[in-house]
Amino acid sequence: MQMPTHIVAVGGIVEDKKGNILLVRTVHRGWETPGGQVEAGENLMDALMREIKEESGIDVEVSQMIGVYSNTGTYIWHDGETEVPTKVMFDFLCYERGGELGVSEETTDSRWVEKDKVLEFIESPALRTRYQAYLDFKGNIHYMEYVTKPEFELKVKRSV
Repeated sequence: MQMPTHIVAVGGIVEDKKGNILLVRTVHRGWETPGGQVEAGENLMDALMREIKEESGIDVEVSQMIGVYSNTGTYIWHDGETEVPTKVMFDFLCYERGGELGVSEETTDSRWVEKDKVLEFIESPALRTRYQAYLDFKGNIHYMEYVTKPEFELKVKRSV
């Protein structure tokens, strides 16, 4: 029996003291909220704080989970060879606690954007959908299933 393989990832909607949202610019996906893969032996909160610090230079406090997302599609990575497995992503609301805006090997820019202007920056339909879930958050966790390739398709959307 082959064991299922999923990438586990975390994403952070980071607010500063003025309510602005932290965005980072990546080479392949453009503007997005920071986050990334959870490494072996790492818990979700530590992974999220690490990813945000690495990608943007900002230290955060993780506040609460706002969504769980399943990308059930598989596709070929940017190298043209590697198959990317399905993903499970956990999004959290975070608050800035220090640090200095910066960039990394993964990011080319980082900035604070007014909450109501963020969707003007994010082009990816999946990331736009997840950010909209944050805007619509009323205390219930959002759950969505989607595929991103060959084109974005939202398959399941509900609150739990």
